[in-house]
Amino acid sequence: MNHYGVEPLPGLPSSVTICEVGPRDGLQNEADIVPTEVKVELIERLVAAGHTVVETTSLVHPKWVPQLADAEDVLRRLDRKPGIRYPVLVPNRRGLERAVDLGVTDIAVFGSATESFAKANLNRTIADSLEMFAPVVARAREAGLRVRGYLSMCWGDPWEGHVPIPQVVSVASRLIGLGCTELSLGDTIGVATPGRVNALLDAILATGVPIDRIAVHFHDTYGQALSNTLVALRRGVTTVDASAGGLGGCPYARSATGNLATEDLIWQLDGLGIRTGVDLDQLAETSTWLAARLGRPSPARTVRAMART
Repeated sequence: MNHYGVEPLPGLPSSVTICEVGPRDGLQNEADIVPTEVKVELIERLVAAGHTVVETTSLVHPKWVPQLADAEDVLRRLDRKPGIRYPVLVPNRRGLERAVDLGVTDIAVFGSATESFAKANLNRTIADSLEMFAPVVARAREAGLRVRGYLSMCWGDPWEGHVPIPQVVSVASRLIGLGCTELSLGDTIGVATPGRVNALLDAILATGVPIDRIAVHFHDTYGQALSNTLVALRRGVTTVDASAGGLGGCPYARSATGNLATEDLIWQLDGLGIRTGVDLDQLAETSTWLAARLGRPSPARTVRAMART
């Protein structure tokens, strides 16, 4: 808990939903395999701390993400609570059918705003990847599932550099057109700055996409994640992706360092009087517990600071 005072700023939402991505995005890049029981306990601890959306795992082939080879075991062992959303990343129709069989109610597909990353991550062009997603999204929506569309490399790409806004808007519009119920704009390598975040949101909103269908997903490579988040909140975004303890990266983009730490985000939001429903002390305790099992200190500034006080 922030004991140092609360002072709101005008133009910000009264509450924010945090999409906690630690169990999937946070762990997927860990070199050593994390035991299934640790993953399950992590998810259950995150829910106990107050999270209502916890991205749980990915139903991809173990060859591509060995860390998540136990996805089905995790989902079977997990004590899924009513009213809590447990999104699962699915790569294709087969992954969707597995998800449906396992009782999943929220899925995500992972697209790219650049051809280079589409090739590196999916071994497809942007057009081919969207063609692959189309039946997945359609089938999921027919089954009553919510579908999140991740759009990576929205502000920069390690191979292509600057990504033009019209290029991002084009792919974003096509993802929404497929039927995605939410669009998460990803700064995969952490190069965005506040003005550029504002400009992209301007352009996407101008196409008619409602602000309540947009989420943001910032990495903190250059220390800009919190300032970028604040700009998004001022524009009306109310869903922010973050990872407990600041874990994460991307196995297909070496310059993608850790996600925005959930604890750092909550410290800011608590100080602004914005409700999240997540208990910061309990969450920091969870990140400290996980760091001990990963064999290194938590990279989150707030977790480290709270441990000293």
